[in-house]
Amino acid sequence: MNLDQPTTFDAEADFPGPPPDTVPAASASIATSIAVPAGNDLLARYQPWRHIVEPGFWIVFFCFEVMMNSLVTWLDIRRAGLGFATWEPVVWELSSNLVVLALIPAILAFERRYPLQFSTWRQNWRLHLAASVVFCLVHVTAMVALRKLVYLLAGYDYDFGAWMRETGYEYLKDVRAYVGILAVVALYRLLLLRLQGEASLLAAPESGPPVEPIEHPERFLVRKLGKEFLLPAAEVEWLQAWGNYVNLRVRAHDYPLRSTMAAIESRLDASRFVRVHRSYIVNLDYVQEIVPLDSGDARATMRDGSQVPISRRYRDNLRKMSGA
Repeated sequence: MNLDQPTTFDAEADFPGPPPDTVPAASASIATSIAVPAGNDLLARYQPWRHIVEPGFWIVFFCFEVMMNSLVTWLDIRRAGLGFATWEPVVWELSSNLVVLALIPAILAFERRYPLQFSTWRQNWRLHLAASVVFCLVHVTAMVALRKLVYLLAGYDYDFGAWMRETGYEYLKDVRAYVGILAVVALYRLLLLRLQGEASLLAAPESGPPVEPIEHPERFLVRKLGKEFLLPAAEVEWLQAWGNYVNLRVRAHDYPLRSTMAAIESRLDASRFVRVHRSYIVNLDYVQEIVPLDSGDARATMRDGSQVPISRRYRDNLRKMSGA
């Protein structure tokens, strides 16, 4: 699993915990601050192992698939009394799973380029449908080539059967595998977001006046693994719609906030935060450059080098607000 996707969770080699200049939640009416050393942070301890765990997961998973499917196929052959050698089911499953394993980086790269998130699935699902067809054709071609090679070395001839019929059959399995891979990555990405911390709007205290305006919050409350801290709204670089959440981008980390873009937009400082896309709001203080595109849209380059899309619908307003 590889999650180096700039528009959602940006994986770094080290996760430092809360930003160093966030404000501790000292007021009991707002939050309770529980001191937890950074070394005890589950995500911080996991980060150095990610480059091993993520590819290791897929390797172990497909090794398990090869063993189990080979055993089931061999039992079916024995039950039907077919004349296949014991090693043949192993070759079939191993060749198939090796090719799928080799194609996973390409699938993940394609998903990063055309994400299937709540805000993008309508325009991207057709691309992924086409990608599943390409995935199947590459899978079947490489798989058959490997099988023919192994059979040739063993002194036999491998017959795949009628290509149109067998490829159609393989596609039914491959589209399920394609969707399954994306589903596993989405769940993994969601887990990392939960471990990193979830943001929420400050609620009014049970008694007494609030310490800051509730309708236009100056801070967000972030809860992460037994501790809470306050995140200044002015330090949010941009916001991105992500399913039922809005991700708050702060120093290369995303804090999911359960809200809609419209609801949170109405509560932000309009002189600082500007809607640039139906899925993005940017903090003007962090916009470094606006690059127009031939399509009429544009692209904003942020201080950290990340890029945020700007639709033509909001482009003029952004230029007006930023003075660009």
